[in-house]
Amino acid sequence: MRRLPSPPSSGPYAPPVPERTLTAVSADGSRVHTELHGPEDAPAVVLAHGWTCSTAFWAPVVRALSADHRVIVYDQRGHGRSPAPGPGGYSTHALADDLVAVVEAALPAGRRAVLAGHSMGGMTLMAAADRPVLRERAAAAVLCSTGASRLVDRARVLPLRPPRARALAHRALLGSRAPLGPVTPLSKRLVRYATMGPGADPATVEVCARILHACPRAVRAGWGRVLLDLELDARIGELTMPTAVIAGTADRLTPLEHAHAMAAALPHCTGLIELPGLGHMTPVEDPEAVTGVIRGLVEEHGTSLAPHPSTTQKPHAKEQTA
Repeated sequence: MRRLPSPPSSGPYAPPVPERTLTAVSADGSRVHTELHGPEDAPAVVLAHGWTCSTAFWAPVVRALSADHRVIVYDQRGHGRSPAPGPGGYSTHALADDLVAVVEAALPAGRRAVLAGHSMGGMTLMAAADRPVLRERAAAAVLCSTGASRLVDRARVLPLRPPRARALAHRALLGSRAPLGPVTPLSKRLVRYATMGPGADPATVEVCARILHACPRAVRAGWGRVLLDLELDARIGELTMPTAVIAGTADRLTPLEHAHAMAAALPHCTGLIELPGLGHMTPVEDPEAVTGVIRGLVEEHGTSLAPHPSTTQKPHAKEQTA
C-alpha cells in the first residue's frame, strides 16, 4: 500500500489545495498525477521534483507563486500519487515522456511556460532537451541542485577518502532497496546531513524526512539505478532556451562542480546562483531565492506565445476534482 507523506496542515510547508487536478497519460500509458494551481490565464510555471520526492516538496514555492502564476506540478512516475512503472519503465527517456505528457495535457495550446526542475527534475529537463514540445513550449528553464553525469563519482555524502571506495559506496547507497522505516530523530539527523545545509531548521528537516520516507523502496531503488550511470552531458547543449542554474554551496549530493559544468555548457545561461550554506534541498531550504529566480525568468520570458500553436496537440488526459 502506497504511503503518502503527512504534510503539515498549516504554514509554508502545507501543500496548497490545487484549483484542479488531472492525469496526464505518458507515451507508454503510464498515468502521471498533475496539479494545477493559481489563475488559469496567468503566466505559467511547470515544476518537476526530484528523486524520492513528490508534489509536496514544492509546497513553499507553489504557495508563493500561485497567487499570480498558473503553477503546474506533477508526481514523477512511482512517486506521490503517480503509479509505479512496470518493467522497463525506469529510464531518462521515460522521464522525458512524462514531462512532455504533462506539458501537453496541462498547458493550453499556444502558451509557453517557465520549466523548473530540482535534482532528478532537472535531469528530466535535460533528458527532454531534444523534444520538439520542450523547445516550443518552454520559454525558459531552471536547473536546481542537479547534475548531468558522474553522480556517484562527485557525491560527498559518504566521507571516504579514496575516490574509488567513495564512488562504490555511493553506488550501493543509490541502488539500495533497504526500508527507511518511520521518521525518527536519528533518521532526521541523517536526512539533514545528507541532503541539507547545517543551518536547516527542524521544521524543514521534518518535512523533507516525511516526504523522502514516503517513497516506496522499490521505486527509490528503481530510479536510483537510473541515476547510477546517468549520462546527459550531451543534452545540456540542446537546452537552447534561457536557463538559470541554482546550487547550494553545501550540497553533498550534487556538489557545485555540477552547477559550474552545466552553466559552462548551456547555450544561453542567464546566471549561476550559488546559495551559501545550503544543501541539496534548495527549494525548501530557501524558497524565496528559488521563487525569485523563477519570477525573474517569467517576467522576461514567460508570457511569449509558442510560434506555431496549431502544431501542438493535447494527448488524452483524465480530469479529476481537487
